[in-house]
Amino acid sequence: MIDNREPVFDVHQTELITRLCHRKYGVGADGLILLNTHRHYDFEMVYFNADASRAMCGNGSRCAVHLAHQLGMIGEQTTFLAEDGEHTAFIRNGQIHIRMVDVQEIQKEAEGYFLNTGTRHFVSIVHNLADLDIVQQGRKIRYDARFQPQGTNANFAEMIDGTIHMRIYEKGVEDETLSSGTGVTAVALALAAAKNIPSPVTVHTQGGQLSVSFTRTADHKFTDIYMIGPAVKVFEGTVFV
Repeated sequence: MIDNREPVFDVHQTELITRLCHRKYGVGADGLILLNTHRHYDFEMVYFNADASRAMCGNGSRCAVHLAHQLGMIGEQTTFLAEDGEHTAFIRNGQIHIRMVDVQEIQKEAEGYFLNTGTRHFVSIVHNLADLDIVQQGRKIRYDARFQPQGTNANFAEMIDGTIHMRIYEKGVEDETLSSGTGVTAVALALAAAKNIPSPVTVHTQGGQLSVSFTRTADHKFTDIYMIGPAVKVFEGTVFV
């Protein structure tokens, strides 16, 4: 994350973004986030995947709200701008609640569910999550002709003793990542629709536990969606380029 209130980072420096995100030759990250000022919002979050493509990032949004709060830009509530438009958020008891976009449709496919929670996700319900080759299976879905040219993220979920567990292959990173806020939201809504699970839904990822609350309308749409979880600063430093 870069404090970019006084613009110091050129968004066209794609080579620099990929170099900083590189796990062997850079800081190492799934993506890079700029925290910008904005004339009409409390702040703007600009998110780049590790390959420098832009996207909405749910977990990144929580981190951006956390940083904006630490910097004194916001109080306990905020309205900010991200790649997929306006979002509201609030902080309560150490948990950051990000309002996600409404989901108008969940497309049922033979082998899963396709939906957009700010970015495109495909959700497969599996029975061997721990042993699944996520990279191999994820790439098949991510590059499937049905989802081109944009592609899609590939999520794999399993109910274990009544608890939802998931793993994800992320486009733009082109690998498995430990968590995804928009992916968790997609999994929660897909399983809520498939198994009639009430709000809120808790999802366990390799990176931690998140919850998703929502309102399900009579015509099977999802509104008032909040992705909920903590954000913790790991370290800070200065990058010389």
